[in-house]
Amino acid sequence: MRARYFLLFLIIFGLTTAFSQQDGFNFEDLMRVKRVSDPQVSPDGRLVAYVVGTTDMASNKVVNQIFLFDLSNPQKPAKQLTSGNTSSTSPRWSPDGEKIAFVTGGQIWLMDTDGRSRKQITDISTGASQPVWSPNGKLIAFLSDVYPECPDDACNKKRDEEAEKNPVKAVVTKRLLYRHWNEWRDKKRTHVFIVSSNGGIAKDLTPGDFDSPPYAAASGSDFAFSPDSTELLFLKNPDRVEATSTNSDIFAISIDGGTPRNLTQNNRGYDASPAYTPDGKYIIYRSQATAGFESDRWRLMRFDRKTGQTVELTRGFDLQVDEFVISPDSKTIYFVAGYRGRSKVFQVPVEPDFRLRIATFVKDADKINDKFASINSLSLVNKNLTFLASSMAIPNEVFAVNLDNFSSIPVSKANPDLNLNNAEEIEWTGALGKKIHGFLLKPRNFDPGKKYPLLVLIHGGPQGAWFDNWGYRWNFQVFANAGYVVFLPNPRGSTTYGQEFVNDVSGDWGGKSFIDIKNGVAKVIGLPFIDKNRIGAAGASYGGYMIDWILGHNNDPRFRFKALVSHAGVYNLESMAASTEELWFVIWEFKGMPWQNRLLYERWSPHRFVKNFNTPTLVTAGELDFRVPVDQSLQLFTGLQMQGVDSKLIIFPDEGHWILKPQNSRFWYRNVLNWFAEKL
Repeated sequence: MRARYFLLFLIIFGLTTAFSQQDGFNFEDLMRVKRVSDPQVSPDGRLVAYVVGTTDMASNKVVNQIFLFDLSNPQKPAKQLTSGNTSSTSPRWSPDGEKIAFVTGGQIWLMDTDGRSRKQITDISTGASQPVWSPNGKLIAFLSDVYPECPDDACNKKRDEEAEKNPVKAVVTKRLLYRHWNEWRDKKRTHVFIVSSNGGIAKDLTPGDFDSPPYAAASGSDFAFSPDSTELLFLKNPDRVEATSTNSDIFAISIDGGTPRNLTQNNRGYDASPAYTPDGKYIIYRSQATAGFESDRWRLMRFDRKTGQTVELTRGFDLQVDEFVISPDSKTIYFVAGYRGRSKVFQVPVEPDFRLRIATFVKDADKINDKFASINSLSLVNKNLTFLASSMAIPNEVFAVNLDNFSSIPVSKANPDLNLNNAEEIEWTGALGKKIHGFLLKPRNFDPGKKYPLLVLIHGGPQGAWFDNWGYRWNFQVFANAGYVVFLPNPRGSTTYGQEFVNDVSGDWGGKSFIDIKNGVAKVIGLPFIDKNRIGAAGASYGGYMIDWILGHNNDPRFRFKALVSHAGVYNLESMAASTEELWFVIWEFKGMPWQNRLLYERWSPHRFVKNFNTPTLVTAGELDFRVPVDQSLQLFTGLQMQGVDSKLIIFPDEGHWILKPQNSRFWYRNVLNWFAEKL
């Protein structure tokens, strides 16, 4: 239910004048914003390859293409290397900098740095993704979903053809986690393959009935070659029941095959993102210590390849370590961590003096963080650190920073200045006297002399956060510029405020977090430009749960919500636990399954308070949502209708947990905004 990752679609019209020149910023304007991602620096540190996505509304899809920017000539415009109606993604430099591997049409190709001399490298029926070069340039590793019992690609191809022709589409399984997010996982497994960089037959390096990587909370590249190109790291969950386990271990295997070695078997939490230091001395990775808890603090770990000793490099650092990069001299690690609703870059030495035993050796790279609100997608070569940066007012763009003098160069420059308002920070007192933080966003044409309706947006997770960054699924500017002041609270459970704050929501879903949100609303309606009689709220996933909870508890004497929108909200905790796929989540959050801890499920389940429902509510969901199954929204709508509450239901048969297809998204935004316009 974490809202991990923020995706959607964009549309390109190319010119600044294509953007709306009106006072607001609407959905069509959002679709014209180009989506920039995946910056990769060349081995000599001079060139940056990156991806630009645009939305083709007519074909209802995103099309991504690869661009190239020359850091040595920053005045020269970026060059587009790929084109056409098919996406090209995942640009990865060969170690000698002469070639770029990329993915198009479900296969891995190579091209020269000018986009010419293209050659197809893989020809595997099950497709190839996420290419990774070996340091000697002779091999490329990639992922593919295959039938684990098949010994070769011919077998996989035959099985797929038979399944396509078979009129019986029954799902048969003997294990849990047979579906995930929006796909059935009853037959295939994700495996790591290697292939010669000259092309040829790909070799499955992780055969067997398991997924690599597993399905829990990891992100980024989860397999890596050793500096001498003789060994590869990959992830595997060794536990028997994957649906109840967040265990993931790092294994090392020779590129010639053989028996893999488990390097992290003593840790029962999730180990992820392994990377060798360039000198080959250590393996750096991220790790969670607590078994079964997908939102435990991500630590930065160092494994000594010679001694087998493992130490944490971020002891005393109470934030979540996200992605990281290692300096070419193997001395420094730069990593991203969320801090009070923003993503910042931090640094830590690979070999600190642990005799100091202090918690301050993680040094904030202030000269980078002062310029950018939220940062991700790090890439480092020599002294050039490239990354994506954005805020609520500025879409993602690629920047390069020289770590010697911290001078920055805008790389992608894909979008004009949208002239949108920046997020404003706000703080208030929540449950038990705890200080709570969040953001306010005003429309572009804000008039302090007017009274505005308030729109409260509640994030998912519950272990998530609203960030000061750009998004497409819930774009705050679209909501604000429809005529609202938007309030974005980060209550208990929110990341970026320390692990105790994250932990404080488990087993207490409608408790302190609800008070945190209500006290925040009470604070905001005291502002002179807010009309306290026109308050709406919307949320998805856990945010949808909170909307459902508000429905049964909309009785605060200080204010009343007048209209609500619940997207993919958790409504009936008991039925949710029996039908969701990642069982470790509900087991952790409610201290067992319903038959093991019925009192906690009953205490916090919104469906038990249906007799109190009286607030107009729009309910939306995707029928392919396996994280919060669609029956949760159907049950909610039934309760609303049976109570005679003004309500409306929208189900998308071709969407999962998120509404991703451009035309579906347009329909969703239009109905949500119309609902609030009518009720507020």
